[in-house]
Amino acid sequence: MKEIPFSTILTALTNPDQAFPSRYLPRFSDLGSADLNALMQAWPKVSLTRKRTLLKNLNEKFDEDNLLSFESIGARLLLDQDGEVRTRALKLMEETTNARLIPQLAKIIETDPEPSARAGAAVVLGEFVRMAELEELSAVNRALVEETLLKAARVEDSHIARAALEALGYSSRPELDDLILSAFNRPDPLWQATALFAAGRSADNRWQEQVITGLLSEDIAVRLVAAQAAGELELKLARNVLLEMLEDEVDEDVYRAVIWSLSQIGGDDVSTYLQAILDETDDDDMMEFIDEALANLSYTADLEKFDLLALDVDDELDEDH
Repeated sequence: MKEIPFSTILTALTNPDQAFPSRYLPRFSDLGSADLNALMQAWPKVSLTRKRTLLKNLNEKFDEDNLLSFESIGARLLLDQDGEVRTRALKLMEETTNARLIPQLAKIIETDPEPSARAGAAVVLGEFVRMAELEELSAVNRALVEETLLKAARVEDSHIARAALEALGYSSRPELDDLILSAFNRPDPLWQATALFAAGRSADNRWQEQVITGLLSEDIAVRLVAAQAAGELELKLARNVLLEMLEDEVDEDVYRAVIWSLSQIGGDDVSTYLQAILDETDDDDMMEFIDEALANLSYTADLEKFDLLALDVDDELDEDH
């Protein structure tokens, strides 16, 4: 079937008398420079409500299909006059690795009048923190990213501060430990969830006690992030608690997080439990999810065998010497 010209899509976008067809949304993915420039030229003619709705729908489309990329649109809208547009544009960029955007993102965190945009920019910088730890970022950019986020993690606006702390989770900066511990000690469940999120990114098992405590929380958000952190950290001490949660957990998102965490942690009993759930369910989505978890569990088991083999080889080499 012949592809619809992008000019036709722009005509529909700027027409206030008709609803914008959702079938056009995938065409905004990976726009070439000519189409992107045409979109920016047409942008002032689009109503504010439609601008916001379009970006909301593009974000939802990306959640459905992560092979799509609307990053280039987001980057061009970082200076839009509307705070909500800027915020939703930043959400389109959460997986960007374009280091040239770092100075602009840092400026947004420090000066944007819209708090949600400042928080959104902090989220985007989280990927650059990870890159810095992998030595995929220049020293200058690493310093700018880390210093900007450390400063933002101490601002009064808790939305911005929590986003900055979560973004810093990958960092090996010594200041991070005190920030995470302080967040754990706050009575606000939102801060506790933030601490768990950062801990999950830290690759540091020193937080295992806090993670296990989080699994037992009455707060759904805290349990959810604790379950995710347990898997990211591959906490074997959390396995029994997670298995018990399979029997009692009522929230579907937490339940799924528990299943996936168990697939990351591994263990022979995990396979038995997941297979039992698969045999009992008649929900197609859940069946597909369990199949994916079992595949990941098999991958985890293969990694453990490889690690054990490597240890055995090292022991033999030590004995030879």
